[in-house]
Amino acid sequence: MTSFSKIWLSSPHMGGGEQKFVQQAFDSNWVAPLGPNVTGFETDLQAYLGNEHQVAALSSGTAALHLALLLLGVQAGDEVLCQSMTFSASANPIRYVGATPVFIDSENETWNLCPIALEAALLDRIANGKTPKAIIVVHLYGMPAKMTEILALSKKYAIPLIEDSAEALGSSYKGQKCGTFGALSILSFNGNKIITTSGGGALVTSDLKVKERAIFLATQARDEAPHYQHSEVGYNYRMSNICAGIGRGQMEVLDAHVALRRKAHQFYKDFFDRQEGTQVLHEPNMDFYSNHWLSAVVLNSFEEREALRLAFEAQAIETRPLWKPMHLQPVFEKYAFYGGTTAADLFAKGLCLPSGSNLTDSDFERIAQVLISFFEK
Repeated sequence: MTSFSKIWLSSPHMGGGEQKFVQQAFDSNWVAPLGPNVTGFETDLQAYLGNEHQVAALSSGTAALHLALLLLGVQAGDEVLCQSMTFSASANPIRYVGATPVFIDSENETWNLCPIALEAALLDRIANGKTPKAIIVVHLYGMPAKMTEILALSKKYAIPLIEDSAEALGSSYKGQKCGTFGALSILSFNGNKIITTSGGGALVTSDLKVKERAIFLATQARDEAPHYQHSEVGYNYRMSNICAGIGRGQMEVLDAHVALRRKAHQFYKDFFDRQEGTQVLHEPNMDFYSNHWLSAVVLNSFEEREALRLAFEAQAIETRPLWKPMHLQPVFEKYAFYGGTTAADLFAKGLCLPSGSNLTDSDFERIAQVLISFFEK
């Protein structure tokens, strides 16, 4: 094992301005889950996404997705269609509310929700008297999904779309920011995301009343009264003022972080374009603009994928297989799935590569040495 310091897949990258906002929180004793930084962070996000959108800052992207399902009235016994190729946090909240997930395959260009498989699922579920209550689409690794086709199906069948943009802040589709397409959309600021609040997320809506309802539910659903009174179940989902201060500082460097991630992606694309049979996840055309939160490559076989992963591991460089599809996970394997083998094939042969905005020239040299050595064999 080498004595090199480890190169991480996607580690937090501070911009330097975070401390001033955190210090303000300490100086004013605003350390609770409310305060000027929370309001300011929401305002910053709204300005970035477009001021017609309302943002509620929450404790995690998972919390935001849970609230989105509740706000759409999803209940026990309902069905929710969900992209299979994603992290489990996209699907777990469906079970939180007692609903049943129905998983949908990916398409090969963006690796996201396949419109053809989606419509097949819609037609079959409706024909069997089980009209889904919502559709969850994910912008995988920052790559926008085929939103024109997916939104058309959402409208055609009158089923609201929840947009999981946890990995896609800074991405856009046909000039529109990801995180603004859904009836409700969610963002994540986990430690490995394009910007971080250490842990946190947000719910995005175009309706101020929906935002207010989300905040009400996220603060234990406390009624207006001089005492603690609750008429319905609430949740402890609001973001803290300290975490929001980190987020305010991170917003100052968001565009720079996107540019650096896209530079890392180009590094990998330039290399793998010369390797026969490999495919780097890349925008299909000019309609798509990815933040390339994670750069990923599909190799020729599972064996080649594993050999490359282990070659990186031997040099203290973190890589990771693509998300294992939800319909293949032990916890979800009993639920319905529509599509073919696209997501399964991507998982078998795909590898996520170090993509942090804080990678140095020396880091890229080490990565290149592993790649050159591996493919020269």
